Amino acid sequence: MTIGELAQRAKVTPRTIRYYESLGLLAPSEREGSGFRYYGPEVLARLKKIDYMKNLNFSLDEIKAVIEVYYTEPTNRQGKVKIIEILQTHLKETDEKIASFQQFRAEITTQIAKLQKSVEETDTKTS
Repeated sequence: MTIGELAQRAKVTPRTIRYYESLGLLAPSEREGSGFRYYGPEVLARLKKIDYMKNLNFSLDEIKAVIEVYYTEPTNRQGKVKIIEILQTHLKETDEKIASFQQFRAEITTQIAKLQKSVEETDTKTS
């Protein structure tokens, strides 16, 4: 398929495909005598795998660290282990963010309560 067809099927732009090639996430495309790039179904599958990992909030560097192992090892064990490690890191970072948000929420709640009390005291004094 051409780069346009691949982009349409993968729901990305041709520019994204070229960018992924430049990063090494995709192998460079083969060119026919006309100079057009042609891609096989394995590239579409790889693009879908990249999209899947992006939806898991993997950075492109993290995807690059995993993608080759994922496609070269017959059992995909090493790739899956690497994905687990990355996801565990993301989970830890998410837990830290949640704790920070919970602390921030508690501080906001305290401030609201203080301000409401101050307003109520002011209302009581002026009545």
